[in-house]
Amino acid sequence: MSSPTEHPAAWTRIDVPEGLGLGTLLPEPDGFRLEAGETVVEGEGRFFTRFTVRTDLAWVTTEVRAEVLSVGGTESVTLRAQGGHWSDGGGRELPELVGCLDVDVAATPLTNTLPIRRLGLRPGEHRDITVVWIDVPSLRIRRVRQRYIRHPAEGGLEWYTYRDPLHGEYRMSVDGDGVVVDYERFARRLHPGT
Repeated sequence: MSSPTEHPAAWTRIDVPEGLGLGTLLPEPDGFRLEAGETVVEGEGRFFTRFTVRTDLAWVTTEVRAEVLSVGGTESVTLRAQGGHWSDGGGRELPELVGCLDVDVAATPLTNTLPIRRLGLRPGEHRDITVVWIDVPSLRIRRVRQRYIRHPAEGGLEWYTYRDPLHGEYRMSVDGDGVVVDYERFARRLHPGT
């Protein structure tokens, strides 16, 4: 894990007129916790998202809670997972999500760390996975197929290509913790002094 001076990480969104995200990755005795928030202003739309993701020691998602504050009020969603079987906050099973080991909250690039760390790809390797996609700001949940391809390191960073059928293909660089530095056409890490 990096030093506290590198995390929490802050990103500026480059796909919307105004967007700023902040997130951190924290070790816990039985796994890891991701905490993040993001504020976006786009035209008349504006919202704040906050989410927490918990994983086991193998980086498999065990719980996610996402909350959105917008002009419509506050909405939230909670999901729990065990062995690729998902349920909502009320304990209702979600069979359409069976087999998903990762969650992708569409706010800040922090949740890309989950498959990057879990898969442990070597340069030249790729893997197709299915994830629980939580759309922001709607909090709609769906199953999405994604591909991660790892490239050789360059400029002191690790490089990946990410692809999904909803949004297309993006290149991203990550630091030694697997936390995104630059996410093509989506977000760029802010460094102290910028």
